[in-house]
Amino acid sequence: MQGPLGIAGGTFDPVHHGHLRLALELSTVAGLEEVRFVPAGEPPHRGRPRAPAGLRARLLEHALAGCPGFVLDRRELERQGPSYTVTTLESLREEFPGRPLCLLMGLDAFAGLASWHRWEALPGLAHLLVGLRPGAELPEAGPVAALLDARRVYDPAALRTAPAGHVLLHEVTQLAISSSAIRALVAKGGDPRFLVPDPVRALLIESGCYRPSAEAGGPRLEGKACG
Repeated sequence: MQGPLGIAGGTFDPVHHGHLRLALELSTVAGLEEVRFVPAGEPPHRGRPRAPAGLRARLLEHALAGCPGFVLDRRELERQGPSYTVTTLESLREEFPGRPLCLLMGLDAFAGLASWHRWEALPGLAHLLVGLRPGAELPEAGPVAALLDARRVYDPAALRTAPAGHVLLHEVTQLAISSSAIRALVAKGGDPRFLVPDPVRALLIESGCYRPSAEAGGPRLEGKACG
């Protein structure tokens, strides 16, 4: 059996260090051979991303360059209709019938799992690998709590013994970074240095994708070196 394959989804509007650190720590504890970052084309639970699909993919490519085992997967960008995670996992399961798949997510996403499209099918397609922030409170009642009670494992080695079906929780470093805050910062002319990888920052400056239009008289972010 091949080693576990990780799947990290999201709008990545833009990708930042919080996304990458979560994936790194979960990948390390679970011994994942690869993590595929899958940017959503049409996210079903939120509004249209501010940056166009092609630019979000380029931002991810820049962020993942030089990160062994982290790769961009464009399948949701190339698929018509809402970017449902269950559909993505079904396509990956067809591609890798017996390989362990691990869906990476934070606790907030896991706690809201029951609102996802066909969420009951997810554990049959992949393990759920959940990053906990220090001191986080787990769901104590409801369908997600029942799922956790039925499928939780404590040894990461269990993820290698079956293609799907387990839930593993692991405490990760909590970085209080959000894509929405970065968009707001850049729109006001602020510098996202140290919130995003330097190649991502450079592309944000070059593209101007989150800045108010020049016609509107909005501030412009200028690239400046440290020092």
